Amino acid sequence: MNKQKLLGLLKEMLKNSKRSDREIANVMGVSQPTVSRTRSRLDKEGYVKTYTVIPDFGKLGYEILAFTFTKMKTYPSQEKAGNIVQLAQEWVSNRPNIIFAADGEGLGKDVITISFHRNYSEYADFMRTFAMEWGEIISGFDSFLVSLESGYKMKPLDLKYLADDE
Repeated sequence: MNKQKLLGLLKEMLKNSKRSDREIANVMGVSQPTVSRTRSRLDKEGYVKTYTVIPDFGKLGYEILAFTFTKMKTYPSQEKAGNIVQLAQEWVSNRPNIIFAADGEGLGKDVITISFHRNYSEYADFMRTFAMEWGEIISGFDSFLVSLESGYKMKPLDLKYLADDE
């Protein structure tokens, strides 16, 4: 299957990866074995990182989605940077409510963390722990909180929209 069909299959999987290879083959106009082989290739070549669902987080008991932007005090030397990155990876790995964390730039900050919290009290405890454990290397942070219970949701969180991005 050529690269265009490979990406076409990936887009169909983004829309609904629960569909069978036979269903996807019908939509794409190819054979079911072709879809099965291509799906295997997508996995092997790293196009697909994981198979998962995007649940209704409110029904799972989460009330808050937090985007936290952090500013480091200084950039560590190359020698210290590796250690800090390793410690940060361990810290976020031990917190399953954190779904994404990375360095970057914007808004005068260096790091973003995206996390879910069951209520405001849990969020406040989480941020207090973060500040206490990382206070020596960060100069501050700002959070943008999204209520999963109320407010306007112009577009719900879902990856299926990427299937239509040309």
